[in-house]
Amino acid sequence: MSEAAPAFDVRLGSWAELGPAARAIREAVFVREQGIPIEIEWDEVDAACLHAVAFDAAGRALATGRMFEHVPGVAKIGRMAVLSEARGLGVGRAVLDALTQGARERGYGEALLHAQLSAKGFYLRAGFETRGDEFEEADIVHVEMIRAL
Repeated sequence: MSEAAPAFDVRLGSWAELGPAARAIREAVFVREQGIPIEIEWDEVDAACLHAVAFDAAGRALATGRMFEHVPGVAKIGRMAVLSEARGLGVGRAVLDALTQGARERGYGEALLHAQLSAKGFYLRAGFETRGDEFEEADIVHVEMIRAL
């Protein structure tokens, strides 16, 4: 019996390639759903990041995330967002896995991220561990998490 193909595929690329799709997801999740001010959602880091966007079979962008060098040897993953109607389908995990694999291929030994407390379990299941105390970022409680690559 053959295994069914996933209902989505994850593409890795630059902001120039994937920015329009990533922007739409981040605005839906962070700005409209979570109420993060739009002026703090966008930064100059996007231009230097490796971006991941998951698309469904119809070409609709469902989830996104980004990765960049935090310090030598350590990749920072961030701006992970999944449209509300796509949550629970494994698309967020596929984006995270693509970014961690991209970090590994670029020679990073560790991945770090700032997880919203509500997403802590998601990252624990993906092999991340908490480090340090909880803190606020954009008025949302976060915790730093790390994973060896």
